[in-house]
Amino acid sequence: MTDYKSIWKWMIVPMVIMQLGIFMDYWGDFSENAWSVHIHYWTGTAWYLFLIIQPYFATHNHIERHRTVGIIGMFLAGAVCITALAMLHRDMVSAQQSAEHPERFGPFQPWFFFGIVVVEFVMMTAFGYAVIKSILHRKEIANHSWWLMSTVFIIMMPALGRGIGFVQIAIFADKMPNVDIVSPLYITEFVILGMLLFAAWKFNMLRHPATYLAVAVNVFNLLVEPIGRSESVQMFLKAVVKG
Repeated sequence: MTDYKSIWKWMIVPMVIMQLGIFMDYWGDFSENAWSVHIHYWTGTAWYLFLIIQPYFATHNHIERHRTVGIIGMFLAGAVCITALAMLHRDMVSAQQSAEHPERFGPFQPWFFFGIVVVEFVMMTAFGYAVIKSILHRKEIANHSWWLMSTVFIIMMPALGRGIGFVQIAIFADKMPNVDIVSPLYITEFVILGMLLFAAWKFNMLRHPATYLAVAVNVFNLLVEPIGRSESVQMFLKAVVKG
């Protein structure tokens, strides 16, 4: 079996990439962010840190500490999931406002926010499923570890996508509001899928169900535009996701 003692070091990489991606979006207008944004950012950051320290504890003779922190981590996973789902209404508000005041949203049209609501719902559902599977397989080191590791790739898109999108808008600022906001998504998913498949290869998990799930979620994310432009989807979201 693969030596898992180095997992904690490898988990630092997605943590750094996630933070670089979200940096300007979160810290650039820190004082203007809603309370829900702060809570979600810090619970998400804590989750990535959790996935660094837990493998370290487990492989460096701190089993009791690993178990204790693991219980706390399940509470943290719930917080990540619930705060993300609670923020979906914020995207619905943005969809409405971008239709009423398009000059304030630049290249972001209503379809973008509708699409984001759908892909983030799928994303967080998959995140919750992966966490539950890790609990069910807690006595199987390889399965338990990889189900948890897969979650970083399942939920990375919003943070990294914001960062790459920020660069795209900065480069083509003179063309506002006619800036392509779909290409950054493709680049984002190329990076995430690359990291996911490399990690799966590194730890002999290419054919693991968690790998399939993470790949499926990230491929589904590429459909944000056709999903968001669907009138049926928009009508459904307006009827269900309300404040």
